[in-house]
Amino acid sequence: MRHEFIGLAGLTLLLATLPAGVGATDAETATVDEVIAKVHEAANYLHSRGQAGFPSFNNNTRWVWKDSYVFVFSCRDNRMIAHPLRPDLVGKPIMQMEDERGNMLFERLCAASEDTGGGWVEYWWPRPGEGHTSRKISFTKTTEVSFQPDVRVAAGIYDEHMGVEALNELAAQAMAPVRDAP
Repeated sequence: MRHEFIGLAGLTLLLATLPAGVGATDAETATVDEVIAKVHEAANYLHSRGQAGFPSFNNNTRWVWKDSYVFVFSCRDNRMIAHPLRPDLVGKPIMQMEDERGNMLFERLCAASEDTGGGWVEYWWPRPGEGHTSRKISFTKTTEVSFQPDVRVAAGIYDEHMGVEALNELAAQAMAPVRDAP
C-alpha cells in the first residue's frame, strides 16, 4: 500500500459536501480550508526553523488573515509561546484559562492536538476588534520543534453552525492514506 494524503485540494472537495449554507463565508471571514492550511504551514515552518521561528508569529501578517490568526502554545510547559493579537498572553500560563462558559479551553486544545492529524475544539472567544465573545472553533495540531517537543499551533473560525464532529471527520479524511488501485 502506498501512502498518499489527499491534502488541501481533497479537503476542499470534502468541504463541498457540507449542506448548503454551512461554512458559507464572505471575503472577511476565514474558511475551514484556510485555517487547516495555515495551521499545517505554521507547523511545517516551526519544524524547519526550530525555536528561532517563534518570534515571527508575533505581529506578523503572514500568520494573521481575515478574522483569523495562528497562535502557538505548549501544554507541557503551560504557556503561550506566541500570539499575534494578544502579546499580553505570551509567556503566561494557559492551562487554567476558561472561556465565558467555563470551558477549560487550553485543556481541550491540548487534548484535540494529541491526534497526529490534529483536531477541532469549540469555545467562546472575542473576534479580533470586538469586545464580546463569539463561538469559535479552532483547529490545532502538534509539531516537533527542536529541543521543545510539545509545541502546538492553532487557528480558528467564528461560526455558529459547523459541528466539531463533522470538522474532525473532514480533517481525518484529508489525512487518510489513499490506497493504490488494484
